[in-house]
Amino acid sequence: MKFIFADSLDYVDPAFDFIADRSPAERQPYWDDAYPHEILGYAPYDGVLVSRGIVGDHRVKGKYTASQARRFGLVGVRKFLRLDRPEFTHLDIFGDCGAFTYVNEDRPPYTPAEMAEFYDECGFTHGCSVDHVIFDFYPAVVGMEGGSVDAKQRFDITLENADQFLREVEQIGASFTPLGVVQGWSPGSMAEAARRLVTMGYEYLAIGGMVPLKSPEIKICLEAIRAAVPASTKLHILGFAKADDIDSFHGYDIASFDTTSPLIRAFKDAKKNYYLPGDGLALRYFTSIRVPQAIENPRLQRSVKRGTFRAEDLVRMEVAALGSLRAFDRGEADLDEALHSVLVYSAPLFEEKPFEDCQNSPALLQLAKRYRETLSERPWRQCPCAICAATSVEVIIFRGSNRNKRRGIHNLAVYKNHIERLDLKRAVKRTDEISRRLCAAEC
Repeated sequence: MKFIFADSLDYVDPAFDFIADRSPAERQPYWDDAYPHEILGYAPYDGVLVSRGIVGDHRVKGKYTASQARRFGLVGVRKFLRLDRPEFTHLDIFGDCGAFTYVNEDRPPYTPAEMAEFYDECGFTHGCSVDHVIFDFYPAVVGMEGGSVDAKQRFDITLENADQFLREVEQIGASFTPLGVVQGWSPGSMAEAARRLVTMGYEYLAIGGMVPLKSPEIKICLEAIRAAVPASTKLHILGFAKADDIDSFHGYDIASFDTTSPLIRAFKDAKKNYYLPGDGLALRYFTSIRVPQAIENPRLQRSVKRGTFRAEDLVRMEVAALGSLRAFDRGEADLDEALHSVLVYSAPLFEEKPFEDCQNSPALLQLAKRYRETLSERPWRQCPCAICAATSVEVIIFRGSNRNKRRGIHNLAVYKNHIERLDLKRAVKRTDEISRRLCAAEC
């Protein structure tokens, strides 16, 4: 099973000054920045997925600037991502259409011919057909029952596009591997979509619409799809948000999945935003310590406007929190001293009150418990990755893109090792039930 990282211009500034809290004045974004595989010195993934919606154009606003999008088209995906060095040439480069970026449109803005040409000219190794996301999901309906009019229209559009996409791929003699995208409103409709895609000639299917589903719902879809297609058909899960639960998907014979979860959780998860290997095959999670910029944080600035706090007092508390964490890391402050400074600054952030007025609030007590665990364990000292070795305690401070994304890249490295430890890349040892279903599908 391959772990494909869905990139969204996730790079950091290697020259960022953590004490001054700024990049060099001469820094040129992208050109001076480092992707995860550059700052770590190796790729913490088996490949990268780039969505057409992230690149953007005149129809869909992406994350790339206009000049970045032009360069992407001129030099191709591998050189743009700086994966053209010999040590990275084995990595897969997946492309998809970014269906979530045009989910409110009646039809996808891209034609199958346009996407086939885009993947081929930009040097992708794998390209997904043009799909239209279906949000309806009814786990209990049978076969092709149920489904709204809109869901059925999107089902038809996705399959029509897949059929035309495969013809275009063959016509232009494209060098990438085409993936037919499965969309449906139920396990049965997804299985039917998968069956039709295989009939068209697809040997590799990408399962879409999985992002909002829970693990048990994803599994019943996979079971239905596996029962409808030959065992030789490879499956990719698009936007797999349940990355931490990957071990429980071992028996579904998934060839690959893409996710941003380990990186995004570094700055979107309130509690589990720093990873370490755990006991056995588990991951351990720690809570990073929030020390936001007092003059930039919206909640703190609202408190200033209301007259609850003075800006200079918030800045003083912010400086004290940062200083105490660094002193603790150097062994010049004890845990209680560092924790107290952080909580004094956390009170206006989480309770919008002075620490003395809310130090026993449930929220602050729970925060103190999680922060104490983080400080007592010093997880950044336990990790040998290049980021933790270079930045030390700064990686555990929840503050700005350069710290938060570094923590996310660290998480990618831990997650990649986690996948290796699970040994999911070896051939699946199919249970009797799975073998029976796969055999039935092939017969």
